[in-house]
Amino acid sequence: MSHPVTTRSITKRCITIANLSAVRFGRTAPMLMKKILLLGSGELGKEFVIAAMRAGQYVIACDRYDNAPAMQVADEREVFSMLDGDALEAVVKKHQPDIIVPEIEAIRTERLFKFEEQGIQVVPSARAVNFTMNRRAIRDLAAKELGLRTAKYFYAKTFDEFKAAAAEIGFPCVVKPLMSSSGHGQSYVHNAGELETAFKEAMEGSRGDVKEVIIEEFIDFDSEFTLLTVTQQHGWPTLFCPPIGHVQKAGDYRESWQPYKISEEALKQAQTMADKVTKALTGAGIWGVEFFLTKQGEVIFSELSPRPHDTGMVTLGHTINLSEFELHLRAVLGLPIAGIHLEHAGASAVILSPKEASTPVDRSLLDYNFVDALKEDRTRIRIFGKPEAHKGRRMGVVLCYGEVGDDVDALRDKAKRLATTVLGTDPYTKFEH
Repeated sequence: MSHPVTTRSITKRCITIANLSAVRFGRTAPMLMKKILLLGSGELGKEFVIAAMRAGQYVIACDRYDNAPAMQVADEREVFSMLDGDALEAVVKKHQPDIIVPEIEAIRTERLFKFEEQGIQVVPSARAVNFTMNRRAIRDLAAKELGLRTAKYFYAKTFDEFKAAAAEIGFPCVVKPLMSSSGHGQSYVHNAGELETAFKEAMEGSRGDVKEVIIEEFIDFDSEFTLLTVTQQHGWPTLFCPPIGHVQKAGDYRESWQPYKISEEALKQAQTMADKVTKALTGAGIWGVEFFLTKQGEVIFSELSPRPHDTGMVTLGHTINLSEFELHLRAVLGLPIAGIHLEHAGASAVILSPKEASTPVDRSLLDYNFVDALKEDRTRIRIFGKPEAHKGRRMGVVLCYGEVGDDVDALRDKAKRLATTVLGTDPYTKFEH
């Protein structure tokens, strides 16, 4: 079902500044306005749509539930399961988009190849999306084909296979569904007594119809970081944002900061690996490439997302000259990115819901304390507008920033303290479900 959310017609949106200049001076200019089909409409998609709207683009936001965050700012919306290949084809046929931008994992990704063959641009490419939506494909590409350093790993479809893999890897180990998002189904296993629960949670946390888990050796790392990597069209060079430090619990991001302190040698290792894997996957857009940094200074490839990354929300605090969403849009549209510059030190911390709220009345009882949080300078709050709240669900983010060279740890502490102020929940609160 389609739900128009604005009366603006495509025709009215087609005349961009470039076109006006062309009309005024009698020159021919390229039509910059594109119709974009966004597959997945969460908080990252919402920020991408805002960036696209500012550039005069037309966006149809899709998700399996109505009033998802990105739908609230898009031109149109479609509500359907993107795992239903026929429904996906019907929406593509109806809207005839120029560009398809996947934002989530639960998509019938093999259909994207067909759309690409029809001349529709898939971001970053159908190959990239198909590989990265499944941990088996991307891990095998990285470790076996490209020779990147990764954690030792095995796959398992049955509990017996799972137990055998755990015995081979040893404890502690890390368990994840092959297809999931936001940490669903991920756990650390400390001994054999925890295996059954971990396997069950991983299977139940799987997105889509892939029922398989990956079990990895535990890397005794010093820290984790994300290298936002921008691949471009027209043969333009791959660009890298300053690295972003982050902390995850149960596979879900809790805080991030930029810049992340790392040696030049380690940074070059990460850039080389990110360049290698993104080139192999092909396409244009921003990629969130995650790494471990061991206590010995070794950089180990962890995961990759072919789209804006949740840890990159810190860029909404003006840490760099263009946010990750603006960078993604420029790469998608084939527009120049003259440079990426660190402009502020910054930190982000998540705002977690303390309660269940599935109706508008329930959500009105979420008492967002903006007043006290915003009394402190250089602070921003982004509330995502999710139609339902669950205990521990990420409802927003606090962004704090300062001058380049400011104490990043102090900014991290400030962001976490103010995130706690907003809904009374510490970003590291562990909720029992």
